[in-house]
Amino acid sequence: MKTPLIRTPLPGPKALEFIRKDSELVSPSYTRVYPLVVQEAKGLWVQDVDNNRFLDFTAGIAVNATGHCHPEVVRAIQDQAAKLIHMSGTDFYYPPQIILAQKLAGISNTSGGAKVFFANSGAEAVEAAFKLARHHTRRAITIAFFGAFHGRTMGALSLTASKAYQKKHFHPFVPGVIHAPYPNCYRCPFGLRHPSCSLACVRWIEDPIFRTSVSPEEVAAIFVEPIQGEGGYIVPPAEFHVELARLAKKYGILLVADEIQSGMGRTGKMFAMEHFGVEPDILALAKGIASGMPLGAMIAGGNLMDWPAGSHASTFGGNPVSCSAALATIRLLETGLIENARIRGHQLMAGLREIQKRFECMGEVRGKGLMVGVEFVEDRISRQIAPDLRDRVVQGAFRQGLLLLGCGESTVRFCPALTISAEEVDTGLSIFEDTLDRINR
Repeated sequence: MKTPLIRTPLPGPKALEFIRKDSELVSPSYTRVYPLVVQEAKGLWVQDVDNNRFLDFTAGIAVNATGHCHPEVVRAIQDQAAKLIHMSGTDFYYPPQIILAQKLAGISNTSGGAKVFFANSGAEAVEAAFKLARHHTRRAITIAFFGAFHGRTMGALSLTASKAYQKKHFHPFVPGVIHAPYPNCYRCPFGLRHPSCSLACVRWIEDPIFRTSVSPEEVAAIFVEPIQGEGGYIVPPAEFHVELARLAKKYGILLVADEIQSGMGRTGKMFAMEHFGVEPDILALAKGIASGMPLGAMIAGGNLMDWPAGSHASTFGGNPVSCSAALATIRLLETGLIENARIRGHQLMAGLREIQKRFECMGEVRGKGLMVGVEFVEDRISRQIAPDLRDRVVQGAFRQGLLLLGCGESTVRFCPALTISAEEVDTGLSIFEDTLDRINR
């Protein structure tokens, strides 16, 4: 059993030199949480350029579903790269793209003879869904949610309402986007309690939005994350998505599920919407779909995907190497990793809730499968957010060899690879608890 091993001050001398060069050459728009310069990685273990070893509970921001460099994924990439690297699926045909489309259509929880549009990223998958919804419905208005993160390209950013600085100096955005409150029961935007709230977050769309701002017959789509990701790993009440789907169907509005972070087995099911028993009209995927290779996908029923040739395309979307990696990834998910995510997720949640008993600053532990968040607060009575404390926890864990990331205003996210073992869960929990002990001394 490996353990983290920190051999040098962090960052080490080699890392410092790379970081210096990075500051001279790379866009400052990137967000680097701590000075980690990765040399290589395997499974859940990352080694930096100074030979320090870390336990990775980020999975490359929930991307490496099968862990770093899974041998079956590596083999699929190598085999495909030796045959065909690129031929642009927009203009030509090749088997990996068609086979993957068949697989995704089969596993997606969309109806009507699903079809697939391939992109390079989550933001591009959202852009495709945004355009398709407008094209199919001939409607101009779209509803999204406060706290949502759908990407940083202009259409996706128009739907995003996560952090103000992500939008600063980029106005005006794509017009016709209206935001509604997302059901965060720990911090109800209406000051109510579930279930006596009667799902005010859904009712708010009909009144006041449809009563005062826009006719529902002008709304093309509702974009929603089954579990909010960057917004804080927020799990809505079980019936929220059911009622939201009912509302959308009532007015002929398309329901678009952004499963970019929550999909591909992360929550213990292939797609998080399966927890809620809801079938979206359009599905946006990326991140964990190809174990680190760039790939996004937008899936919709054939009756919806009625746009003509040339109306939307991508030069690199559906690249054959990425498609082969995705096919290997899905095989691994279906033959044990989704179930492992469910089992190890229960272990992780239970362990965090035991630690929570000792630390008043852990306000809420929430999640499904291996999509788990811990919200930090000043105290549990006031529930005052504690972003500085959250950041100290992330930095402190890094210094001890555990890689974590924040999300939302005050939450630490736990999104390790779905290959994680029971021993690796326990190691991560031990380091996390020790980090809190050090901070609270």
